[in-house]
Amino acid sequence: MGRGLILGIESSCDETAAAVVERGARSLSSVVASQIATHLRYGGVVPELASREHLRAIVPVVRAALAEAGVGLGDLDAIAVTSGPGLAGALLVGITYAKALAFAQGLPLVAVNHLEGHIHAVLLQERESHVSESRRGAPDREESERALALVVSGGHTHLYLAQPLDGTWRYSLIGRTLDDAAGEAYDKVAKLLGLGYPGGPWIDALARFGDPRAVPFTFAQIKTKAHLGGKAPRTKGAKTAPIAELDPHFLFSFSGIKTAVLRYVELHGLREEAASRVPRMLAVGKPPKTKEEGLELCPQGTLDLIASFQHAVVGDLLKKTFAAAEAVDAERILVTGGVAANRELRDRFAAEAARRGLRVAFPTLALSTDNAAMIAAAAWPRFVAGNFAGANLSAEPSLVLGGQGTKEQEN
Repeated sequence: MGRGLILGIESSCDETAAAVVERGARSLSSVVASQIATHLRYGGVVPELASREHLRAIVPVVRAALAEAGVGLGDLDAIAVTSGPGLAGALLVGITYAKALAFAQGLPLVAVNHLEGHIHAVLLQERESHVSESRRGAPDREESERALALVVSGGHTHLYLAQPLDGTWRYSLIGRTLDDAAGEAYDKVAKLLGLGYPGGPWIDALARFGDPRAVPFTFAQIKTKAHLGGKAPRTKGAKTAPIAELDPHFLFSFSGIKTAVLRYVELHGLREEAASRVPRMLAVGKPPKTKEEGLELCPQGTLDLIASFQHAVVGDLLKKTFAAAEAVDAERILVTGGVAANRELRDRFAAEAARRGLRVAFPTLALSTDNAAMIAAAAWPRFVAGNFAGANLSAEPSLVLGGQGTKEQEN
């Protein structure tokens, strides 16, 4: 083994990313090519366009990551790539390139679950922050503790119990969404209100200027459906991980609040206002920083609606995450994924953790959204264990992480 350098490649959705990470503990480079401009006009990711953009970006992004790290292909010890979950076509671009590169260089290939990557984004941040140069790569105290991880993004809302074991990690699925992910609800509400894409940064910026209690959105308690006989419901969420055996108290559902916002817009005649906002939003190009800028885009009533929506979503995430942490006796909480960049979410989770005497950790803003450094970091334990992917590695759009409930799976 050389320096323990792993080149990570991530292409699961709409960002082409590459990074070089040393021993899972120090990021030497992280390059991300965003496709926001491509998908902006559609208000969401178009899979075919995403795949095309990945094909265009993958080679220059990898070259840039190697150059930024100051290393060549001959310095690498392994190549890691996201194998799922994600968009099939998008995943295949990264996997095909990684397999070809690994074969040409005679390097081992490590397949990484995208969700595990998000969890390791927090761990990478902790290692870089807390481990001195002489101890780099050695486990911190935090990495010997049971953690409850909330992975919350545009495509995922999952709760996992993450437990270290002999240098690897075991994950148990504790809770998940039945339908829309939290970030997906943000994007759809933003599109409904004529805001920018992705919707998270716009809603988070505008929510600061509204009354979070103006519109009383609520989340009903999810109950087991008797007519299903213990089987998982036929929902989009159930396709990527079964939910029948999970505690209903730790299940999420964000389709209802999305519909509630739609009804509020229709009841208060806000559709025309939202439609007229689109060209102004495109002209502005970035979320407002002051209330005056916010009011130029939205009247106070719309700002109150946005603030109320965010307050309710963050409140539901907070309530169920801390309840699950207590139920599984977690020693700390990890919050990661694109929505983990949300200002209100970070503030309220930090305050609740302090009130309960728990520790909570977030990745940096750059590591919150999709990136390849988290993939390379997650690959390190697998590399050390010799857990390599075979030549038949292919995309798994519905790849599941970990066992369910008390059933655990080593990763």
